[in-house]
Amino acid sequence: MTTTRALALALPVVFILHVVEEAPYFVTWFNSLVTPQISQRLFLEVNAAGFVITLAVALCVSLSREPLIALVGVAWVSFLMLANGLLHVVATVVHARYCPGVITGMFLYLPLSFLFIRAAARETRLPAIVIAAVAFAGATPMIIHGYLIVFRGSRLF
Repeated sequence: MTTTRALALALPVVFILHVVEEAPYFVTWFNSLVTPQISQRLFLEVNAAGFVITLAVALCVSLSREPLIALVGVAWVSFLMLANGLLHVVATVVHARYCPGVITGMFLYLPLSFLFIRAAARETRLPAIVIAAVAFAGATPMIIHGYLIVFRGSRLF
């Protein structure tokens, strides 16, 4: 049985693997769809900030048994990995072309998200509705952002 504490240690590694897949082509892909466009520098800055937050969340979750810390982990994983993984899959299907990040999104982000959320629900023993609400709240900004990118050619941030 995998714990949130163990899964948390995988978060920064999986994040780095995802950025490595995205980095060579994501900015070009994104800019082919979205106005205003982004630069490679902005892409790297956003991902550097995401990595620092992911590392902090991973350390907090791996060192704590507090349900509130696990819920912070659920919110962050839902935002960064669950919703982002779905964004890459939907974008690939809708535009019928490779969305950089879809491979790690589908095979690493989505499974790790489900495992992490399930482990957090089991370990915190909080009602499923609480876990689902936190996951939904965490995922919502990325879902909106993804919708704008894929279907409207704009962005939230």
